[in-house]
Amino acid sequence: MSAPHVPVLLEEVVAALAPQPGHVIVDATFGAGGYTRALLNAGATVHAFDRDPDAIAAGRAWPETAENPPRLVLHARRFSEMVNALAESGLARVDGIVMDIGVSSMQLDQAGRGFAFSAEGPLDMRMSQDGPSAADFLNQADEGAIADVLYTYGEERQSRRVARAIVAARPLATTGDLARVVRKALGYRPGAPKDPATRSFQAIRIHVNAELDELNAALSASEVLLGEGGRLAVVSFHSLEDRIVKRFLRDASAVQGGSRHLPQSEAPPATFARVSKGIRASEAEVARNPRARSATLRHAVRTAAPARPQPLRAA
Repeated sequence: MSAPHVPVLLEEVVAALAPQPGHVIVDATFGAGGYTRALLNAGATVHAFDRDPDAIAAGRAWPETAENPPRLVLHARRFSEMVNALAESGLARVDGIVMDIGVSSMQLDQAGRGFAFSAEGPLDMRMSQDGPSAADFLNQADEGAIADVLYTYGEERQSRRVARAIVAARPLATTGDLARVVRKALGYRPGAPKDPATRSFQAIRIHVNAELDELNAALSASEVLLGEGGRLAVVSFHSLEDRIVKRFLRDASAVQGGSRHLPQSEAPPATFARVSKGIRASEAEVARNPRARSATLRHAVRTAAPARPQPLRAA
């Protein structure tokens, strides 16, 4: 039996969002609903997003979805679609947004979802349970494309060696198939502090789910949706995600950031203020929940400035 899901940095996230009765807050990554439950208990109405149909199905049993009006509104959509989804619900502004980036512990714990190498399962990794799977990508892409994914999203320094081994071993069908190929290519030593397959699994999962593109789109959406004084809280679990969040908040909060040599009138006004430094879990929390060890929380408060022009995105 898998361990129950424990939301990471829960007290810190709730403090950053400062929920009040009547607030409307977006939980962009509903999962098992740990943040949502705390926000509902504080009296807020929550619009929760998840592209995983299993998470949405579980949330439909919550009593708050049946209240009139409901205090929990579920959206079976990607969080990059927040602006349009909330507009369809009649909302143009919200008081807070929380994101917990990456794969959920429930997905990792289900061998049939194919996210983890700790148990044999189909080589899937799709959060939404539709579209091309990890097996589709690894069995069809050319060696160069696989190497690029491993290097870019897994920071795997020996990406070409691993990609060559994957192509030579095709077809791959299970998480065990992939783990064995990667370990053999990199020289696995049982008892080593980190399994060499970790970076490759991370990279392939991020690619299959376009996770970094989703994060960039969701951060831009938060600038559009949060009203003045609205609060953003983002929890990330590895350096690629955290760099994106840190850069977004740095750029959004810099009145003249990157343009200090231009006349002040040409510098865009800051759209976020009171930007936190990275907040890490306490030793006590890590002892209770080892997943918290790699978590970083960053939060900020929306100013009155208009949202910056949104980048064009491919359809």
